[in-house]
Amino acid sequence: MSSTGSTYGDIHRYEPARESTAAAIAIVLLTVIEVLFVFLFTYGLISGWALSDTGNMFLGGILAVVFVDLAFILALYRKEFLPDVMIVKKRRRKWEDLYVREEDVDGNQIGSADAWDTVKRAVYPYYKR
Repeated sequence: MSSTGSTYGDIHRYEPARESTAAAIAIVLLTVIEVLFVFLFTYGLISGWALSDTGNMFLGGILAVVFVDLAFILALYRKEFLPDVMIVKKRRRKWEDLYVREEDVDGNQIGSADAWDTVKRAVYPYYKR
């Protein structure tokens, strides 16, 4: 993978999504199961199942199943229905992180600028930008 000719924001690789029918059916079935477990959890909260120790653990288990099911739905959707895109990122040079302007990369000679401005720039890096 050579980056010659690639600029910031260029799409380096684009693979369209597969959009398989089996994944769509699996997502629909998992969504139906998700709705059933959310209804069961809500019914358990309303009817007071959480007042006993075993009922509280049962509701906690139902809530865990709800989130695991949601994770499977999102993983399937991400894998089967979102495209695989790689975008070229621009790597910053080290001097850019130090708030140095490009024309000042090589530095300045001592005594070439006003001494008081040099002190101000050392104390406050954004002075006269």
